[in-house]
Amino acid sequence: MTSERGFTLAEVLVAAFLVAVGLAGLLASVPLGSFAVQEGKQVSTATFLANQKLEEVRHMPWKSLPANDCLGVSTIPNASPRVPAGATCTLGAATVTGGGVLPWFTDQISGSASAIPGFPGYSRLVRVTDCGVSPCAGITNPALRSVTVTVRYRASTGVAISGGAMRSFAVTMMVAQR
Repeated sequence: MTSERGFTLAEVLVAAFLVAVGLAGLLASVPLGSFAVQEGKQVSTATFLANQKLEEVRHMPWKSLPANDCLGVSTIPNASPRVPAGATCTLGAATVTGGGVLPWFTDQISGSASAIPGFPGYSRLVRVTDCGVSPCAGITNPALRSVTVTVRYRASTGVAISGGAMRSFAVTMMVAQR
């Protein structure tokens, strides 16, 4: 003789309650996971934009013979690099004389005409320090410049993608005169 006994209503209700508590715990972690994915995407984008500009910097002519300085320096605090006084920059068809702002290093501010194409919400600033005038990481050498690219963006929050505080991501590289 076999005994076929099913579940009682109380057992089914307890099991359903335990499953519901477990699912509620899992569902509570979904917004946190999606926030982390969004934050990771924003940091990756900021890293990409900073490194993209550093690649442009690496290929800018900064030669002593014949003199051609298209890297420039940020002589005014918090300003884009300019061609040093007495120097000239010739890059392709563009020529910028001493004191002129280098158009490829102008600040790219989100929401303005100079915004980064294809990356709304991100701003990019380039600053160049002459290591012969102001020591760079403890090094004083007129044949070196320190280039810092800072990318700013509004961090996502758990509630709204654009409601967080402004975040900055900066990358610095030393460039030697060729």
